[in-house]
Amino acid sequence: MQYERTYHSPIGPLYLRCSDTHIVELSFHGEASEVEAHHHLLDLAHLQLDEYFAGSRKAFTLPLLIGGTPFQKKVYEALLSIEYGQTASYEEIAMRIGNPKACRAVGMANNRNRLALLIPCHRVVGKHGSLVGYEGGLEKKAWLLDFERRHRSS
Repeated sequence: MQYERTYHSPIGPLYLRCSDTHIVELSFHGEASEVEAHHHLLDLAHLQLDEYFAGSRKAFTLPLLIGGTPFQKKVYEALLSIEYGQTASYEEIAMRIGNPKACRAVGMANNRNRLALLIPCHRVVGKHGSLVGYEGGLEKKAWLLDFERRHRSS
């Protein structure tokens, strides 16, 4: 069974979906049904998102169903190692996963990340720190990076 809910964040609505055991999606696109699902994982995700947007949560501790190809899963694991308030380039991620020529493929994996914020693809930037590509839009990426930098030491 799947459960869904819309979370209203400072950067707009976020679509949350879970199974009985894992969070399976957090995205900027989609819409939950009119009747909000009640499930303990959605409640926990809602609480952790409240804490994140209050500036007090630096890492999520939700059970995630990380889908994708073996390559995408390597990329997502590398993204999880980028600390709150920090960034890494596509090239750095490619090097972390042992495939230094895979910068473009890292970008494509980021694009397919179905767990925005939870797997922090917003922390991946261009080679010289430029803001490039984000499923939620560059204005949301800039907001998130600025927000994390401001709350990093709090």
